[in-house]
Amino acid sequence: MLRVENIDSAYGPVQALRGVSLEVGPREVVCLLGANGAGKTTLLNVISGLQPLSTGRVTWEGERLSGLKAPRIVARGVVQVPEGRQLFTPLTVLENLEMGAFLRRGADQRQKLQKDLEEVLELFPALAQRRHQTAGTLSGGEQQMLAIGRSMMAAPKVLLLDEPSLGLAPLITREILQVIGSLAMKGCAVLLVEQNALGALEVAHRGYLIVNGRISASGTAKELLADGQVQEAYLGRAAGCGPAPAGDEP
Repeated sequence: MLRVENIDSAYGPVQALRGVSLEVGPREVVCLLGANGAGKTTLLNVISGLQPLSTGRVTWEGERLSGLKAPRIVARGVVQVPEGRQLFTPLTVLENLEMGAFLRRGADQRQKLQKDLEEVLELFPALAQRRHQTAGTLSGGEQQMLAIGRSMMAAPKVLLLDEPSLGLAPLITREILQVIGSLAMKGCAVLLVEQNALGALEVAHRGYLIVNGRISASGTAKELLADGQVQEAYLGRAAGCGPAPAGDEP
């Protein structure tokens, strides 16, 4: 479905990505692990059309995406949930969800939009209870649910998630990751960037490790869990003491 081939990308003289290649298949959750500054967000932004690439290409279902503007990429079903949620905080939960469907126009979309809205509210009952509440008054976990729900209203075929558990308490993190795992079963592929490596590998089918802008390891989630490089850098505490808390924001 989604294929990234030999991507290079830079911020001025700073080379952020070097020959990066990866794939996300149908109904698959693929995680991208790496330290801060390794190039994870840059890669998502390249796929989304927000960051230019120097060489390489991005294709979706065989169609070239690299070079397209971000709205056209979203219209093709490739949708990003950005780090930091970036909600319309003065708007209500319902209005934020409606904004996610901004590109879905036409009479034929009316019934589909209502069905998708009902599915999002069923997936996140807390949002259903607060549908008329402004987004800025939600808890951190509820805001992350809304960010995911808003992106789902764009009818994604593949969802790009950037650090969805950042700053959240462990119980909320677990709930968010379980929802992400369920999306693939519903037919939406996922490329997941996540600081909680153990949690990401528990819901992912496959994964990649990016170091200094290069893919340094890849394999099934089980293979990466057993990889010495991954264990030492990202699972040391988790392997010995259980998952490290992602934060304390409810």
